[in-house]
Amino acid sequence: MGDFMKRGRNVNTKSSKRIRRILLAVLFVALTVFLCIAVWKFSHKYFLNKFYSEERVSNLYDAWDARNYKEVYDISARILEKNFLHNAARTFHGYSAFRLAVSETDNAEYQNLLDEAIINLRIALQYAKEESKPQIEYMLGLSYFYKDVTSVHTDFYKDKDTESQHYYSDLAIKYLLACQNDGFEAKDTFEYLGLSYAGLEETQKSIDAFSHALASRGDSDTLLLAIAEQYCNNNQGGTAKQYLQRAADITKDVDLRLRCKFLLAQIFMEEKEYDEAKKVFEEISEDKSIPGSVRADAHYGLGVICEKKKDMVGARFEWRRALNLDGNHKKSRLKIAEYS
Repeated sequence: MGDFMKRGRNVNTKSSKRIRRILLAVLFVALTVFLCIAVWKFSHKYFLNKFYSEERVSNLYDAWDARNYKEVYDISARILEKNFLHNAARTFHGYSAFRLAVSETDNAEYQNLLDEAIINLRIALQYAKEESKPQIEYMLGLSYFYKDVTSVHTDFYKDKDTESQHYYSDLAIKYLLACQNDGFEAKDTFEYLGLSYAGLEETQKSIDAFSHALASRGDSDTLLLAIAEQYCNNNQGGTAKQYLQRAADITKDVDLRLRCKFLLAQIFMEEKEYDEAKKVFEEISEDKSIPGSVRADAHYGLGVICEKKKDMVGARFEWRRALNLDGNHKKSRLKIAEYS
């Protein structure tokens, strides 16, 4: 009886050990499977994201080369959603936002895109490789320059005391000079520098920058006009006239030619060469191909010449002709009211 009970205990012990071994084996297999699944999911997600980003970065370059800036903007935005510190995507997002801004017609959206460009480019600049910094600085300079360009002036006959505000010209200059110091110079760098210095009324620096641009690029109607305007600001009308005549001779842009003529007429007025100014204003006013509002500006100028010569009958006649062409011509209305 004792031997039988002993054998029973041995059987139970062996059975318990076998069950424990089975349970341990099952637990080990379960843990192994769990770890394999976890590692697979992690590695799959890691490599998927890695290849996804690499694919999209290559697409960024392709879209940029194709000048498809909206696609560059969208792809870079998706990459940045996954990786906030992806500097290539950050840089391209800034570049594309700028390109989209300069072609935008809605002023609010224009400013929003420029703000987005500036924010992204400034972040990108902090983490950029040395060889990439000059290009980013150049684009930042352009972005700040365009922050000041919010409207197009349409009043050809401008008073000398017309004021404009340039809040970002100093930052445009800062980054354009930085990109030059770092060895990068685009063909239009000096032109933008000249315009930015003009915004700060640093006339001589503006003239120097424009002259450098003109020397490197050859005659350009826009550059010649810009230099002439700066010489006018510097009370050097005689020199300005030379540039204005060159610009008027080579340009095919009707508006630019008109600007040259109006500025020439104003210089003649300041020099009290009223007969020369009259010739220019009459040439504009008699050209029926020119819009009425522009011809109205010319008649206003003719009226001012009559006013200078104390011919008030002739002056009022010219200002009325201006109002016949443009009923909202404010300067002519004010002059008629003044002498009524």
